[in-house]
Amino acid sequence: MAERDFYQALGVAKNASDEEIKKAYRKLAMKYHPDRNPDNKEAEARFKEVKHAYEMLSDPQKRAAYDQYGHAGVDPNMAGMGGAGAQSFGGFAEAFGDIFGDIFGGAEGRGRAGPAGAQRGADLRTTLDITLEQAAHGDEAKLRVPGWSNCVNCHGSGAAPGTKPQTCPGCGGSGVVRMAQGFFSIQQTCPQCHGSGRYIATPCAQCHGVGKVKQIKTLAVNIPAGIDDGMRIRSNGNGEPGIGGGPPGDLYVEIHLKRHPVFERDGDDLHCQIPIAFTVAALGGEIEVPTLAGRARFTVPEGTQPGKTFRLRGKGIKGLRTSVPGDLYAHIQVETPVKLTEHQRNLLKQFEQSLTEGGARHSPQSKSWFDRVKRFFE
Repeated sequence: MAERDFYQALGVAKNASDEEIKKAYRKLAMKYHPDRNPDNKEAEARFKEVKHAYEMLSDPQKRAAYDQYGHAGVDPNMAGMGGAGAQSFGGFAEAFGDIFGDIFGGAEGRGRAGPAGAQRGADLRTTLDITLEQAAHGDEAKLRVPGWSNCVNCHGSGAAPGTKPQTCPGCGGSGVVRMAQGFFSIQQTCPQCHGSGRYIATPCAQCHGVGKVKQIKTLAVNIPAGIDDGMRIRSNGNGEPGIGGGPPGDLYVEIHLKRHPVFERDGDDLHCQIPIAFTVAALGGEIEVPTLAGRARFTVPEGTQPGKTFRLRGKGIKGLRTSVPGDLYAHIQVETPVKLTEHQRNLLKQFEQSLTEGGARHSPQSKSWFDRVKRFFE
């Protein structure tokens, strides 16, 4: 059967951009991935088709050769026509890593190659919502993380039990092949084993030769005291498992602070709104304010105005990188009484009259404001 046009396989136009090709591939690969379609031969064949099409079109040299010569241009057996079939596998690996991230939580970094085909597992990223109290005092939280783990059926080899990966016939186990292009000989990544030097003749039925399976892990995350919103905690070795004996990646946990009913955090400082009666603001008195360590009391002086801010030193949060805790800022809100009785109304009218008779000395801010207004109109 003749191989289908690569652009048709991905459902894109021949003038599609690299980003459009990558987007189309990711969508189709997620749809037809063997893990989502177990024992579905048609889906498996379609997955291989779109994978191969993306391998060709994601590489600029391969795509140029294909556009000029068609399938012959990317046939490794037809190097004389500009075949580019034995070039780098990096484009596919990058996009395939993106798919794993989309399905299982997002990749923080791509795996990095090591010696003898070993590759470090990709880092993963997730988020954790915590309270202000947890951030201030520290805590331990349980976190369920979706990701990949080594397949127990094949112990991560990708080969069916009773078999083992064989030496790649295309490169003899070296992971690279040499191509003759005119007068030059170019060494490139082997297209059959993609640089691993191994070939799996009988893939594991459980992981389809990938060597990894999906798994939900429950991890204990230590929340250090003083951590702030947006900071990250690294959990070593809890990312994706490595490939070919490579080390696992890490898990990065991004901290999100939940909204607190009383306090607002600003770095190591805390802010809160304190409503007081207008009689307390006028006469002064001692009030009680909440802190993360309990209750605190301070004296409001006579004649306190709305919006006045009081600073309680050391009642904030001790940050990760500081030795001295921040402060608590209490913002005063003078509360106007409501639902007054007739008797209370009469008392207030008498009080207002006494203030008027006393002159501007009782309301210095009002006098200052009216003076500014008068000068403005003059």
